[in-house]
Amino acid sequence: MHPVARAAAAAATAGAGALAWASLVERHWYAVRRATLPVLPEGATPVRVLHISDLHLVPRQERRIAWVRALASLEPDFVVNTGDNCSDLDAVPAVLRAMEPLLELPGAFVLGSNDYFAPTVKNPLRYFDRSHPRGADMETLELPWRELVSGFTSGGWLDLTNVRRSLSLRGLDLELVGVDDPHLGYDRYDAAPADPAADLTLGVLHAPYTRVLDAMAADGARVLLAGHTHGGQLCVPGYGALVTNCDLDRTRAKGVSRWWPGANGQPSTSAPCDAAWLEVSAGLGHNKYTPVRFACRPEATLLTLAPPSWDSGPTL
Repeated sequence: MHPVARAAAAAATAGAGALAWASLVERHWYAVRRATLPVLPEGATPVRVLHISDLHLVPRQERRIAWVRALASLEPDFVVNTGDNCSDLDAVPAVLRAMEPLLELPGAFVLGSNDYFAPTVKNPLRYFDRSHPRGADMETLELPWRELVSGFTSGGWLDLTNVRRSLSLRGLDLELVGVDDPHLGYDRYDAAPADPAADLTLGVLHAPYTRVLDAMAADGARVLLAGHTHGGQLCVPGYGALVTNCDLDRTRAKGVSRWWPGANGQPSTSAPCDAAWLEVSAGLGHNKYTPVRFACRPEATLLTLAPPSWDSGPTL
């Protein structure tokens, strides 16, 4: 065989193998990522927060439903859901079944674009084109998002859509501030300094657009939780995410980093001492029209919020 033909055949074989891995194995290879954030006052009891995002569920995905239900065995103190739960018009009952054991715990949520509107077939190259308006092609087939909100709030979770809420948890006074989905431009952040009486202010949003992250961090939120990016979904080993589907730097597409106003594109090691901790979940699912994951396992995150002396920093 000619060397060029041999190389082409090898490339085709490798590509087919990678596609098979991404579509048949890795997208089902769920993981729990853990991190410790030193954000509570000295002497406070650590708090375990389970962060779930981007479930993108269709009713037939029983494996994903069972895995999410089993997360209750981690015994978190609080659950945060940062949206994009649905990937089908009939998904809401399945989502609520997946979340049922977690709804017995204190929690809070915001919605994402795929809670409001059904996913559509897209040219994947559009994710590399920053000239088209983000979310502009989303507002097509409306999902029954009101039923989803009702299911979550009936279970006791706090709806953080463009509001601030207060919560007492394990002897701590927490302030929660959230916004509606920035990807759709629905966010209406009411800028105000963090409550000085609160032990911690925590910001919650679906898509980590820098305008919202900057505003929340400037107001004194010490922890920021977001999803939306899927961690890049298709990543390059040793390089990471290629895109984030928002204006967040690709190096922060998943995991924990430090955030302060103007931080985008800056190394986390240069963070000022009062910088917030940003945790972006790679999420658990995918658009039903792109059922693949590569070098980016689907995940939920268990965060331990603790005093600085309890641990020296995040454990990833």
